[in-house]
Amino acid sequence: MVDYHAANQSYQYGPSSGSNGAGGGGSMGDYMAQEDDWDRDLLLDPAWEKQQRKTFTAWCNSHLRKAGTQIENIDEDFRDGLKLMLLLEVISGERLPKPERGKMRVHKINNVNKALDFIASKGVKLVSIGAEEIVDGNAKMTLGMIWTIILRFAIQDISVEETSAKEGLLLWCQRKTAPYKNVNVQNFHISWKDGLAFNALIHRHRPELIEYDKLRKDDPVTNLNNAFEVAEKYLDIPKMLDAEDIVGTLRPDEKAIMTYVSCFYHAFSGAQKAETAANRICKVLAVNQENEHLMEDYERLASDLLEWIRRTIPWLEDRVPQKTIQEMQQKLEDFRDYRRVHKPPKVQEKCQLEINFNTLQTKLRLSNRPAFMPSEGKMVSDINNGWQHLEQAEKGYEEWLLNEIRRLERLDHLAEKFRQKASIHEAWTDGKEAMLKHRDYETATLSDIKALIRKHEAFESDLAAHQDRVEQIAAIAQELNELDYYDSHNVNTRCQKICDQWDALGSLTHSRREALEKTEKQLETIDQLHLEYAKRAAPFNNWMESAMEDLQDMFIVHTIEEIEGLISAHDQFKSTLPDADREREAILAIHKEAQRIAESNHIKLSGSNPYTTVTPQIINSKWEKVQQLVPKRDHALLEEQSKQQSNEHLRRQFASQANIVGPWIQTKMEEIGRISIEMNGTLEDQLSHLKQYERSIVDYKPNLDLLEQQHQLIQEALIFDNKHTNYTMEHIRVGWEQLLTTIARTINEVENQILTRDAKGISQEQMQEFRASFNHFDKDHGGALGPEEFKACLISLGYDVENDRQGDAEFNRIMSVVDPNHSGLVTFQAFIDFMSRETTDTDTADQVIASFKVLAGDKNFITAEELRRELPPDQAEYCIARMAPYQGPDAVPGALDYKSFSTALYGESDL
Repeated sequence: MVDYHAANQSYQYGPSSGSNGAGGGGSMGDYMAQEDDWDRDLLLDPAWEKQQRKTFTAWCNSHLRKAGTQIENIDEDFRDGLKLMLLLEVISGERLPKPERGKMRVHKINNVNKALDFIASKGVKLVSIGAEEIVDGNAKMTLGMIWTIILRFAIQDISVEETSAKEGLLLWCQRKTAPYKNVNVQNFHISWKDGLAFNALIHRHRPELIEYDKLRKDDPVTNLNNAFEVAEKYLDIPKMLDAEDIVGTLRPDEKAIMTYVSCFYHAFSGAQKAETAANRICKVLAVNQENEHLMEDYERLASDLLEWIRRTIPWLEDRVPQKTIQEMQQKLEDFRDYRRVHKPPKVQEKCQLEINFNTLQTKLRLSNRPAFMPSEGKMVSDINNGWQHLEQAEKGYEEWLLNEIRRLERLDHLAEKFRQKASIHEAWTDGKEAMLKHRDYETATLSDIKALIRKHEAFESDLAAHQDRVEQIAAIAQELNELDYYDSHNVNTRCQKICDQWDALGSLTHSRREALEKTEKQLETIDQLHLEYAKRAAPFNNWMESAMEDLQDMFIVHTIEEIEGLISAHDQFKSTLPDADREREAILAIHKEAQRIAESNHIKLSGSNPYTTVTPQIINSKWEKVQQLVPKRDHALLEEQSKQQSNEHLRRQFASQANIVGPWIQTKMEEIGRISIEMNGTLEDQLSHLKQYERSIVDYKPNLDLLEQQHQLIQEALIFDNKHTNYTMEHIRVGWEQLLTTIARTINEVENQILTRDAKGISQEQMQEFRASFNHFDKDHGGALGPEEFKACLISLGYDVENDRQGDAEFNRIMSVVDPNHSGLVTFQAFIDFMSRETTDTDTADQVIASFKVLAGDKNFITAEELRRELPPDQAEYCIARMAPYQGPDAVPGALDYKSFSTALYGESDL
């Protein structure tokens, strides 16, 4: 036998030697574990024994009176075993063996043994309680036996949330009395001394019987008597204790209190059914409220994102060029801020919005709710369309900005070149018209005329040399017009003035030549030496002017090869300087020879060379200027070479980083695809692995930030191409955004699978079996199965969908569930949803209707008062606000239609 003392150590009956039997192997030990170890002397307190006698006697009589009898003395009236057997028959509803009616001791012992055997047949093993002790009237043993009966038939079956009997009864009391002030049920002794807990139990279930607010904590006797009298009068619970017995003891007897409270539990057991129904309704309403909150969040986030897209697209589509490089560079900087600062959070918002939408749809499917349909224009497809429009507008915008900057840079360069050449030409033409219009030949001598002719020839040579510059000026002006230079009007005006003046000079030159030739026949003498000087000095002077112009010419290059080409050309020019210097010495020698001849022949020269204004001083001055400009040009070219070398370093630096980041992103994308296919271990393992993988990806972000910094340096240096890498910053950004989105979507897929598994009660083994079967037939790893692949998958899981009439019908039914849009593909999520519906149970509209019917007391309607009494405040008001008035023939004022409300929770398909 099992030691009764080991099973119930809070109260020992019988001799202490009985406590060393085998310890509590029955259900008793499981549901009667005590939280305190009390002093054994207190257990034998006469006050406790008195309370137990009174309580146990009243409890026995509450059942015996159903058989038309009762007991007066608990340790005397059970001695013959007859009423003990009768008590067991009443409380169990079963027949015991026929009792022996003899008066002898052996007859009594036999009857008591029959009762004890019946108790033992119910799984209760008694130690140290024998028939002899009961027949002899042993009070302790008798009370212990009655307590065992109470435990087995009144308390053992009480269970709340899978707790033991005692814990279950205590938890039930705590829940029912939780809303009441001054009540804190922690045990079955002192928590009940002030009587408020008894009154709270009654008021919670029958509020019309108790005026709880009028009770005082400092008047326990009145409280206890009130609860006991009301329970006896209205609840058919006999008075088992006196208020004075409870108040007058330091710690009321736990078994007496538990016995009394169990009667309240059984009296209100009908309310337990209503509580269960209320709990089901609360669960369903909580799901609905959470889903509505998610829907509102989706609508708000979708509206904000679409509004941002709507505002951003016109800005990206604005391709109106600005007039200056500074304005275009500011637009480029604004675009960089958009890509680095403004767009990335929106990418995350878009990804999170899709994840929230998928999670919401999964929750709706799992709770048998209709799918969520966002407001018009706010579908995920609408957001994707808007995003595609945004990216289409964004595409080419940066390239357009850079092209515009290049165009403006070239325009500025051309405009400066135009002004420089125009200024040189205008300086040269200054006074030329007056000179050509001068009629000095009319009064000149023959030698003067000849000199004028030679001078005019030299001018014509100079004029022809300047023809190329005029054509260059006109060509530059034309190019500025074609490139839409913003100051083209002033350029054209100046160019037209130069061309008109050039035409006038040509006409005047022709007229003067005719006049000079007309009188040339009269001129025979010419100073050949001066003429030779003038002929050679003029082109040499023009060459020097062109050289100075070229040495001061502005240049713009973009590559190291271009600047090296300019340096090479400059080196070639420098190689011609010795020949030019010899030409200069030869020209100066002509001048010196003329002076020598004049001096040797005593010829008085009139001053400067009459055939040219290019004096030796001018030649020497310009030659000195050329000599000064050469090292300056050297320095400028070397500076530009250094700049291009720096640019080349920036290109290589960016390429080195890009050639690492780009393949890394591509590799991670491939690894994520492989992980999503393999999915080893439990879903939690997969989720942990994926989140760890996501953290490693996020930790890689500084490498992209470094690349962004290098990219910005490249753009600030106006570097437009990079032959060292095939990766652009745009490629890297798009790849990074796709990588973050892909890992987030993969994590969300696993989270939804966990949500499906937990909500549907799918075991980890089932989920792994489903995943393995799906992956086995997903040959192309595309994440979806075709009809034939899906059929093979179903056959592998035991479905009879072979190619016969019945199998085809079953397969068509399943396909209509997993592929309602007839796309010809079955995704893993649709497959899991189908398998979860096939293998698990879910709450339905009928179940919710049945729960409301319990709360309504089997009526076809429910009132607001009943909802507020049975449901938490927020959920009660939620129902009241949404339930339509009940229109049935048995309607009363204020009746609400819970049936239509319940079916609406699950959509029209459940009507």
